[in-house]
Amino acid sequence: MFWRIFLFLLCQIVPALAVWFFYTGHDQYTVTLLAALAGCYVWLALDGWRGWRLLRWLRSGDTSQIPLGSGFWGEVFDRARKLVRSRDRVLAESDNRLQEFLAALQASPNGVVLLDRDGRIEWFNQMAAGHFGLDERRDMLQHLGNLVRDPGFAAYFSTRDFRRDVVMPGRNSSSSKPVRLSVHMHPYGEGRSLLLSHDITALDQAEAMRRDFVANVSHEIRTPLTVLAGFVETLQSLPLKAEDRNRYLDLMSQQAQRMQTLVSDLLTLSRLEGSPLPPSQEWHPVAALMAQCEQDAHDLSALLWGGTQTLSFETHGVAELAGSASELLSAMFNLIGNAIRYSPADKAIVVRWTSTPDGGAIFSVKDQGQGIAPEHIPRLTERFYRVDRSRSRETGGTGLGLAIVKHVSQRHGAELSIESAPGKGSCFSISFPPQRVHQQTTLPTATERLIDA
Repeated sequence: MFWRIFLFLLCQIVPALAVWFFYTGHDQYTVTLLAALAGCYVWLALDGWRGWRLLRWLRSGDTSQIPLGSGFWGEVFDRARKLVRSRDRVLAESDNRLQEFLAALQASPNGVVLLDRDGRIEWFNQMAAGHFGLDERRDMLQHLGNLVRDPGFAAYFSTRDFRRDVVMPGRNSSSSKPVRLSVHMHPYGEGRSLLLSHDITALDQAEAMRRDFVANVSHEIRTPLTVLAGFVETLQSLPLKAEDRNRYLDLMSQQAQRMQTLVSDLLTLSRLEGSPLPPSQEWHPVAALMAQCEQDAHDLSALLWGGTQTLSFETHGVAELAGSASELLSAMFNLIGNAIRYSPADKAIVVRWTSTPDGGAIFSVKDQGQGIAPEHIPRLTERFYRVDRSRSRETGGTGLGLAIVKHVSQRHGAELSIESAPGKGSCFSISFPPQRVHQQTTLPTATERLIDA
């Protein structure tokens, strides 16, 4: 401030002294006063110009330019520039935090919609766009109630009672592929709301499967238990001949064996679902697996049909298969066992192992049974699903065999395929990927097959 006053006085004194010493007219005093006044106006003009430059800079807010150097206005500019830069830094940090927060919401597995106090959309992430069919360019600042027309959600949104969630169908829900959403509103701020949506389709399906599973297991176990209880009561209350008693005991043994098989299959499924994936470094000769399956198949056919079926086992190419031997045997023999059970006594069953050009392999079981209608094929791998329930029980099936085959195939990176038509038999195939198959150029010896078996 001192230098500002000093310059102001200097701008008056210098022209006044110059006129006083160099002008000798009769009006010397008047001219000297006018020179001092002119110096004052010049100083005011220069000072106003510098102040105007500062004001223009403040209006533009461009901190990269430095319009003033030193002096009073220079110091004002320097302090203002520091304040503006500090403000810009705070705004940049706030914007970065906002972008990080929005990026986190964008990465959320839930749909997120921010609503103002009037229920208009301020922001939403891509998950919410998929759940409700929203478009950023079209639906921003639109009222949510005009875009989501589900009656359950409309009632939930209008009552403003957000203590619970509401379940509604998703935008792309259909009868063949239902989509279920859980939607919950959370008020915050001054009248604003946060909407969270979560796809619960898998949870609903899992719950439905759990209910069906419990119902099916209860049904499957109730029948043999009822039979066993009836036979026990008969044996306890009636005097029977040895022949009748032995017949009843045989029937009771069959029912007990059926329950034991059911429990064994359930434990197998539980173990497959809860255990780690089979190792890819343990190799097993395919010839040994096929030999074991062939022996068990002849035993089962002899038990059910007296050995009248024609069983053919063909192995094209010598290979080793990576994975769990017990799981592979279970899957392979389940397919063979089904073919034996559901094929007539005088029909042929062909079991093949065939190498594919890409280095993989296909294990297939083809029978000459009555075949399966197309509408049943997609559901054959469901637990307890049977095309003919009465016939399945007669042959000792539990309805879990193909479910086990599907799980084993998936755990080994393989794919189960089914080809069948009524009256033309069926062909069940497991396609193994090349990384699970090791082609050999020499046949394994009988000793090696025996050791691996």
